[in-house]
Amino acid sequence: MAKALVGIIGGSGVDQIEGLVNQEWREVRSPFGCPSDELLFGQIADKPIVFLPRHGRGHRLSPSSINYRANIDVLKRSGVTDVVSLSAVGSLKEKYQPGHFVLIDQFIDRTFAREKTFFEAGCVAHVNFAQPISSRLKDALYDSCKKLNIPSHKNGTYICMEGPQFSTVAESHLYRSWGCDVIGMTNMPEAKLAREAELPYATVAMVTDFDCWHPEHESVTVENVIKVMGKNTENACKLLRDVLPNIGNRPEVDIQGGDRALDVALVTQPSMRDPLVLGKLDAVAGRVLNN
Repeated sequence: MAKALVGIIGGSGVDQIEGLVNQEWREVRSPFGCPSDELLFGQIADKPIVFLPRHGRGHRLSPSSINYRANIDVLKRSGVTDVVSLSAVGSLKEKYQPGHFVLIDQFIDRTFAREKTFFEAGCVAHVNFAQPISSRLKDALYDSCKKLNIPSHKNGTYICMEGPQFSTVAESHLYRSWGCDVIGMTNMPEAKLAREAELPYATVAMVTDFDCWHPEHESVTVENVIKVMGKNTENACKLLRDVLPNIGNRPEVDIQGGDRALDVALVTQPSMRDPLVLGKLDAVAGRVLNN
């Protein structure tokens, strides 16, 4: 086993973590531009963590204006080994009630205005993304939810829309017909980039509303989301304090989680790789490019 350094990405309503000690905000620069904010280093339950508020402190960034590449790059650059995403979502099924947590295992990406890969022209890579979530992290998070009596569901499909507007009724019913469970605006391309950076990734999808499909509930509004968000954030902090001791140690290699995703992903011949592109990949892909 190896020591883990867990990176926590906090979504809407989660721009700080209760119980974090020895806190220090640090600026970490990325060749891919500016991340959402500085990184907050600290400890929870005697375990080191690195926290990044996805929208920046004070929720300054919309889902489409987040620099997902820089966010993942600075986490990797800071020594993070695993990523837990805390994300507010709408429910597309009756059984996923506001206040429930869904431990995601699959994604559908409907975003279109975001940079989705670190591997630009000059160094092309295609990573395996069939199983996008680390089952090791997901199972530990679910076990802690059950222990803490947080209403939770193991496995679910997250559809990521571009936003920042909420869905139309027609769109909401379309996504339900596809078998999607929850809808959000931020986990793509975040999860794809985490896989390219060989960082095992897991999502705690925290339900705040029923989107706009439910005939007995009014359509989602920011006001209604905020009402539920406070309790969700409280439960998320409890969850982190309980789960971190269980994921503070990790396998030397988490194959299923993507620790070796780049082993067979690079397709550009070494002699044809662009040095300028390679220079930006020192943190994300240094393990394979430096061998």
